Amino acid sequence: MNILVTGGAGFIGSHLVDALVERGHRVRILDSIVEQVHGDKVPEHLNPAAEFIRGDVCDADAVRKALDDIEVVYHQAAEVGVGQSMYEIVRYVKANDLGTAVLLEEMIKRPRQFKKLVVASSMSIYGEGDYRCAKCDSRIHPFLRPDEQLAAHEWNFRCTECGRELELAGTPETKPLYPTSVYAVSKQDQEQYSLAVGRAYKIPTVAFRYFNVYGTRQALSNPYTGVCAIFSSRLLNDQAPMIFEDGEQSRDFVHVSDIVQANLLALETDKADYHAINVGTGQATSVKQIAVLLAKGLGKEIAPETVGKYREGDIRHCIADITKARELLGYEPKVELEKGLEELLGWVSNQSADDKVSAATAELAAHSLVK
Repeated sequence: MNILVTGGAGFIGSHLVDALVERGHRVRILDSIVEQVHGDKVPEHLNPAAEFIRGDVCDADAVRKALDDIEVVYHQAAEVGVGQSMYEIVRYVKANDLGTAVLLEEMIKRPRQFKKLVVASSMSIYGEGDYRCAKCDSRIHPFLRPDEQLAAHEWNFRCTECGRELELAGTPETKPLYPTSVYAVSKQDQEQYSLAVGRAYKIPTVAFRYFNVYGTRQALSNPYTGVCAIFSSRLLNDQAPMIFEDGEQSRDFVHVSDIVQANLLALETDKADYHAINVGTGQATSVKQIAVLLAKGLGKEIAPETVGKYREGDIRHCIADITKARELLGYEPKVELEKGLEELLGWVSNQSADDKVSAATAELAAHSLVK
């Protein structure tokens, strides 16, 4: 098939490109090469067998040319950074919302050309994950913790009926969406624009809600990327990973190859068409545990620094319920965290990184987003 991957020079996109090329597809990449992610050069990992177009998804002419003869579109292009999105609002809305709108508007001029559109959404659109109260036997979908609670360093949720601490549950796609950042809202927009337009124009469309993706090629010098890359950057520079709250907040860390697996499976079936689907592992890992594992793997005797502060819009826990991915796609996560981190650290050990975390945190504080 002839396949376009927007954002195909990036972390997830480049791994997807490699897998598609390996399977014999003709692949074209459209990527603007964002300086914050790539510096000012095309990354060395770009697959030479793929056609590369340096262009912005907000540029209708570039998108129009990139879509020529294309049968399948993987829309991975997006600005990524929860905190940064809260003060660079125009940048994020333009890249994510307008960029998706431009892509879709060009696609609907020739809808019969396309056999599939797969768009990258995000777990961030949920806000907090799902919880349950064992005593009350109830499922609870909380919003954000109030400032008064966080200021008192009471990090966990409690049942409003019995006062018992809530237990974490897997978050299904049916959970109410409470996006708590401009980035999260823009990812929800990308997902909903794509599904709505896909249905209307009969372009089979799948939206994948990625959980916390990690792996090689993640931009180590970008302080707004994933926590594994941010912590690795700190450790490479002999600095302690900085952890907000108490470090026991948990996430669902999914290896990039499992993200690629889900994307490939979407090509093989129509069962997932017009659905939004979680892609994760269903396993919870604390942020502190990630910091400890990375330090150990890099041979650094550096304990994480738990600062006790909190960031506006941060959530406590969120892990994926992957029942839908299993049923519709036959998806099953294959990479266990220990093995995935081992591969990541093998790559990180040969990298250099500019540690910009302190500067990024200062920016957040200057905008009253750290308390």
